Amino acid sequence: MKVGKVIGNVTLSHADSGLRGGRYLVVMPQGAKELTGQNPSGLSDAWALVAYDNLGAGVGDDILYVEGAEAMQPFEHRTPLDAISVALLDTYRYEPPQSGG
Repeated sequence: MKVGKVIGNVTLSHADSGLRGGRYLVVMPQGAKELTGQNPSGLSDAWALVAYDNLGAGVGDDILYVEGAEAMQPFEHRTPLDAISVALLDTYRYEPPQSGG
């Protein structure tokens, strides 16, 4: 699982009937700088991705998402998804690993 921030919505003119009840979100992956507050905008230099969401996440929300084959696990039939939101984060605490020897 990875942490991401929802930065937008995707509007579809037509969606597969198996995906009813959810929607697509534009998600910005969050790295160490974003999670520790060193990048106050919350927007990383990484690319954004599109994730399916049926939890009700909205713009500005922090989520956990999974990518790849794991994104298809909640569906009964093979579903063409690259990423899916799996949790809404109310609060979190991130402590980067300490470097040392």
